[in-house]
Amino acid sequence: EPPDIPKDFSCQTQDMKRVTCTWREEETYLYGKNSPRYTLSKTSSQKMALCKASCSKQCSCSWDIGQQWIWNVTVTVENPLGKKTATDVFDVNHRMYPTAPFQVWEDCTDTEMTLRWNYENNEIELFCQTEVVQPDGKVELHNSSVADSRRVTVRGLQPYTEYTARVRCGAARHFWRWSEWSQPLTTRTKEGTPSGKLDIWREVTPVFGGRNVTLFWKQTRSFQANGKIISYEVTWEKIEDGSQPESISFSSVYNSTRIFIDNHSYRISVMAKNNVNFSLPSILIISRATDNSRKTLFCSFLGTEELKEGQVNGTDDGIFISWEPRSIYNSYIIDWCNFPRLQPCDLQWKRLGPNTSSAVISSAAFVPGVRYKFSIYGSVANRASLLEKKIGYLKELPPRLDPVVRKLDLTYNSVTLSWDSYLTNESEPGFVRGYHVYVSPMQGNCNLKGSKKHILSDESELCKYTIENPEEKRYTVKHLMPNTKYKIVVKAFTAGGETPIVNFRYIDTPYNSNMLYFIFLLVIVPTLVAAICHWKMKWVKEWCCPVIPSPNKSKVLSFKEFKIDSEKVLKINDCLPDTLAMDSNAEAHKL
Repeated sequence: EPPDIPKDFSCQTQDMKRVTCTWREEETYLYGKNSPRYTLSKTSSQKMALCKASCSKQCSCSWDIGQQWIWNVTVTVENPLGKKTATDVFDVNHRMYPTAPFQVWEDCTDTEMTLRWNYENNEIELFCQTEVVQPDGKVELHNSSVADSRRVTVRGLQPYTEYTARVRCGAARHFWRWSEWSQPLTTRTKEGTPSGKLDIWREVTPVFGGRNVTLFWKQTRSFQANGKIISYEVTWEKIEDGSQPESISFSSVYNSTRIFIDNHSYRISVMAKNNVNFSLPSILIISRATDNSRKTLFCSFLGTEELKEGQVNGTDDGIFISWEPRSIYNSYIIDWCNFPRLQPCDLQWKRLGPNTSSAVISSAAFVPGVRYKFSIYGSVANRASLLEKKIGYLKELPPRLDPVVRKLDLTYNSVTLSWDSYLTNESEPGFVRGYHVYVSPMQGNCNLKGSKKHILSDESELCKYTIENPEEKRYTVKHLMPNTKYKIVVKAFTAGGETPIVNFRYIDTPYNSNMLYFIFLLVIVPTLVAAICHWKMKWVKEWCCPVIPSPNKSKVLSFKEFKIDSEKVLKINDCLPDTLAMDSNAEAHKL
């Protein structure tokens, strides 16, 4: 290809003695003796080259300006396919491109940093710009004045904080472009007095003769150490009688301690110390022990609790806790143990504002199946009062064990199950929400009235009954078939479900006694009566059906001589009666 017009052609000086022109080399796909040739010359006399160009992606060419300040130069590029030129007209005074500053050093206090540097060509007026990179990556630019162009003071810095700075300069009178950046300088401001207060909390345990107070402290975002913390100082004093305060100092590696106080009110403060000074004190007031607190001590020995623990639920972000707000408090504190099954349990706490009635507590230590206890306090004038207690899980898991069925009461069509109270201690992986009773005959599918169908992994069917009261310990399964074998099991369930069904208990329902009684009445009794009747038939016949004499069957009427129709007639003279009774004369006469 023929050459194109040289791109980005410009000229500048760094020392007001020598000018350097630069431009971008273009690809022509010709090489060797056919590669492009560059010539830099005065526009008025292009036959005489000012300098020899050298190229490596970018081309440059330099020459001494002597006493000439105004220049009109042309760069020519040509190959066998063509020739192109580019021209630049300039005043050397307006093309100053300083060299980068060097020997940068600093002088720091806790909040200020003064940077100083050197540069070449001291006779040229320059002004410089300083770039300061904050610890969070934020960049600030600070300009120096022309009168004091070799230093700049940066204010408003954080004590004992690392900053990175670098400097560049440009011509003050006819600005052309910035110099290259100096080498970066990394420095740290000096230590200052700690700002803010430590976040402190306590755990009060009543003991005989007084109370053990375990103090905890931590640094929050509002607290600035402004240096290296070397120790913490804990001070406590009795409020009532103004007695001499006691204090103790701890190395910076500690974040808790335990002290013993009696039953009076105490003022406790904690301060952090660096190499400069102490921080402002963080204060807690421990109120005088009341009969209530002694009652709490007594309850703790008995294993009872004064405040009922409400249940809370886990979410994707943590454990959601809510409480009833009270207008008298200016803040709320929630505390909990990251590892409730260990001692020490790693007590944590979170402070919340006065207009708050809920919070999501999250911790990397929270795991499913572990019960966490939360105490909610209201605070006013550095005094904290326990308001509510909560218990909950990040995620509930199924119960570890099945309820133990202790008693079975069987009838021909029902079974009554009784089981022990299910353990609901802290080791349980969830809150027991109720029970499921599963029943199925050994032969065929289950279709008991009032039940729901439940399919196992092997596709066998069970009848499922749900008991939603976790306090219930008894249930009756009805509508069973007499003289049938069933398998049955009771499962506790939580919000995390229940464990797989593995072990069944087998029962056999008895015969229906009412049916046997009915059969006895319907079959046995008539059979027995028939047998007796057959055995005593003659007696029964005579008693139930006595024989009525029939004249036609009498031997007396066995003659054949005289009949009237089909009736035999007895003649009086044919028999000898024992007696003869006459009813009346009329009858006798007629006869």
